[in-house]
Amino acid sequence: MLTCARKGHITYAPDESALRDRLHVETPAGEAWRCLRCGTYVHGEPHGHGPAEEAPLVLRGRELRDAFLMRFFALERVIRGLVIAAAAYGVWRFSAHRGSIQKVFEKDIPLLKPLAGQIGWDLDNSHIVESIRHVFVLKSSTLTWFAVGLLAYALIELIEAVGLWLLKRWGEYFAVVATSCGLPFEIYELTERITVVRAGALVINVGLVVYLLVSKRLFGIRGGKEAYEARRRGESLIEVEQAAVTPHAETTG
Repeated sequence: MLTCARKGHITYAPDESALRDRLHVETPAGEAWRCLRCGTYVHGEPHGHGPAEEAPLVLRGRELRDAFLMRFFALERVIRGLVIAAAAYGVWRFSAHRGSIQKVFEKDIPLLKPLAGQIGWDLDNSHIVESIRHVFVLKSSTLTWFAVGLLAYALIELIEAVGLWLLKRWGEYFAVVATSCGLPFEIYELTERITVVRAGALVINVGLVVYLLVSKRLFGIRGGKEAYEARRRGESLIEVEQAAVTPHAETTG
């Protein structure tokens, strides 16, 4: 109902008379047709007509709920892709202005020592400070390639987001393969240090892979694409009403 309120109803007039009668009523205000998504009767001419097998396959019920979940994952991918792209830009800018940044860093570090001493942070032996100084001595080509790698990673995330948002099957396959390739690195990061962000990202990615494989029947799982399409057709309003008409027709015959 919420989706129909936002996008509008979808009605269809099948050529088969028995099925047509189940989707159509006459009212004092004129004819009304059942919406293929929410099942509500809608006044006015149908949006389409023709054989029942040519009726639009509209998301409803479980498939509509799955679409909301897929788009949640798509939004998560967009946010992650934009963050990684910003990081790539930061690395590129750092490579171009490394000398001036290093001067400011080395100049300001001594000023932070009194404050760091009060909280028990030894800046002279800090791993964070040493890691930053190590970055300063990296070659410009190394930083450039690192920025390119981050940009490629961001592009992969955004491609995943587009495929998942559009509910395309290629997007589901792409998301499973790309996400699975990144899982070993995420697990390795957790062996070094466990954080809420790292653990949360791993849980989301594992959940996405398992969900897509099982619910979308990818790679032949649970009957593959044919079984998935058959289930979608079986849940459509046209198929439900046609199934109700067929036994009655057989009994009459």
